[in-house]
Amino acid sequence: MKQWTAIALLLAVCAMLGCNRAGDTDEGSGPRVALVLKTLNNPFFIDMQNGAEEAARNLGINLIVQAAEREVDVEKQMQIIENLIQTRVDVILVTPSGSKEIVPAIAKANQAGIPVIIIDTAVDRHAAEEAGIRIATTIGSDNYHGGRIAGEYLREHFSGRTEVAILEGIPGHETAEARLQGFLDAVKPATHIQVVASQPANWERDLGFNVFQNILQAHREIDALFACNDMMALGAIEAIAAAGKTGEIMIIGFDAVEDARAAIREGSMEASVAQYPYEMGRLAVESAVCTLAGETLPEKIPVPLELIRTENLENTDEPSESQNRPARAGTPGHPLCARSG
Repeated sequence: MKQWTAIALLLAVCAMLGCNRAGDTDEGSGPRVALVLKTLNNPFFIDMQNGAEEAARNLGINLIVQAAEREVDVEKQMQIIENLIQTRVDVILVTPSGSKEIVPAIAKANQAGIPVIIIDTAVDRHAAEEAGIRIATTIGSDNYHGGRIAGEYLREHFSGRTEVAILEGIPGHETAEARLQGFLDAVKPATHIQVVASQPANWERDLGFNVFQNILQAHREIDALFACNDMMALGAIEAIAAAGKTGEIMIIGFDAVEDARAAIREGSMEASVAQYPYEMGRLAVESAVCTLAGETLPEKIPVPLELIRTENLENTDEPSESQNRPARAGTPGHPLCARSG
């Protein structure tokens, strides 16, 4: 217990020490930490922002939040990061829009002596090693495992011939590829399950509607859909309704955003894999504080996954500290600082 009490004190002291750092803005007196999201048009990232803002308030951090309009706008995200480097923020927290494309921006932050913490989407390992970049830590869920959870659930619910469609994320994107591969590996042993269509919809609701509408026209006997995020799943639900097939196709999404939870409650969606982005945001800011104090962070800080469905929906809207959330500072099991203090 003394170790975790020391970490809690470290976080508090770090925040106070940061009050005297040079280069602070008029927004406040603490360290300037930038949170660069893929977009703020997705409730998943809004939840992440909310978690980061809570931690920033508690720790006396000046949090700067910026994002591109669309998740696919890698160039805009790179530009945002470069601008933040020019303004000399103290730490950059980023959810990469491109697992490989983000590498040059991280290299520039390294050259400027600005620590980088990655959230949600891991940087491509090969590209990172080739460029020799340094990342303070990566915070997020195991997307491959999340895809497996969805695939295993679907496999358990169908015994006869089953036609399945998949809505993928952005092609070549680490998160999308991991979720897709996890799902495919989970259903592969079930020879009665056939994936008849698998197409990208770039994480977007409108594109999810259009792509799945086309899939339905080509494959009228589809039994189930796995969408690699909830926004695409929600678009598919609208396409299913337009085709007069509501209730005929099992839909499993990913992220468990509020609209997806509502769809599960209504019965138009079967399940969604929850990641808890609020906790990712909170952990990212707390990790930034440790980094500023010179602490060494673990290579990865995991955030749990859980399949949300009707049976457990009401019990998971606000996950409990002990069961579903990473431990907070000052509690046993807190994964932040590797050094004991």
